[in-house]
Amino acid sequence: MPSSRRAWIAVAAAFLLNGGLFGAWASRIPTVVKQNAIDGGQLGLLLLLLALGALTSFPLAGRASDAFGAARTTLAIAVIYALALIAIALAPNLWLLAAALFLFGGSHGAMDVAMNSWAGEAERYIGRRVMSSLHAMWSLGAGLGAAVGYLAVKLDWGLIVHFSLFATLLYLCTVRLAAIGWRSETRQRRRGGSLVPLPRGSLLWVGMIAMCSSIGEGAMADWGALFLVSVTAATEAQAALGYTVFSVAMVAVRLVGDRLTAALGPTWAARLAGLSAFVGIAVSVTFAEFYLALVGFALIGVGYALIMPLVITRAANDPVTPPGEAIAGVSTFGYGAMLLGPPLIGFAAHLITLHYAFCLLGALALGIVAFAPALERR
Repeated sequence: MPSSRRAWIAVAAAFLLNGGLFGAWASRIPTVVKQNAIDGGQLGLLLLLLALGALTSFPLAGRASDAFGAARTTLAIAVIYALALIAIALAPNLWLLAAALFLFGGSHGAMDVAMNSWAGEAERYIGRRVMSSLHAMWSLGAGLGAAVGYLAVKLDWGLIVHFSLFATLLYLCTVRLAAIGWRSETRQRRRGGSLVPLPRGSLLWVGMIAMCSSIGEGAMADWGALFLVSVTAATEAQAALGYTVFSVAMVAVRLVGDRLTAALGPTWAARLAGLSAFVGIAVSVTFAEFYLALVGFALIGVGYALIMPLVITRAANDPVTPPGEAIAGVSTFGYGAMLLGPPLIGFAAHLITLHYAFCLLGALALGIVAFAPALERR
């Protein structure tokens, strides 16, 4: 088996790719909307298809990770994920764009489950908490994807050139770094296991925490740029910076997150994180000014940074449910909410405007504070 350092780098590369491709998509949503003449309701439906793709993939990815190994499953899905991003740019009409987004959501969700299962293996192999630092690589990738999206807009790159070059280069780098001969754990599926592995028992409350955080994280990815444009009158290029600021804040906190969690414990780490997200949302919504909104986006990033690493570590070490199944279960609540949340925000925005729809995220941030004790290992 490889050294602890090489094991961490291999898994980190997968997280970087997953976040990078998602960040590239998030940063160019206004371009996709303009290019295809999509209104708010249509965008909500397209994002719903993306979410349904992910929800469909979660149980399949969980079973594949347990049966064939998390590392092998992660790398197999990565190539489909990269091709799905390119397909979004190539789609010549709304129907094919919908199909591409369904595939993009499915491969994004499937890779999320598989790579988090691999991260749980790596954490046990290394012998200390590293989940937060691995999720920092996801946020770094998302920030990189958003930053490249900003440059692509400034340089007037079309979607095809941008997505094709970025996805290809990121995939080739990932495959090179992840080729370490990792031997993943495999497990037989439990008899009587449900087709859709929803979390049960104490994992149900862990899933609720994931849902509260991930709806907000998904809303920041898919609606953050449009919030800045419609509420603060930011330009399209400035709006791309919003998700970059959010992602940079997440990276900074996740890089020290394992030490913070060790010092504070999972419960208090989650409580303080939820309060930070609430304050950031309140600042963004109340003042509706571009630079103050960027401060708010940074506080929201600080808040959401620790939640999913805490959730995944708790699920990966559940004493009853196998890791792949447990992670798929909380992911159905968590990452499913990350993808289902944005269409719900879109429909709320249609009724009460996007400005006030963001208030819903503040209530969910307080939900993190309330459910935080569920993150303690039982």
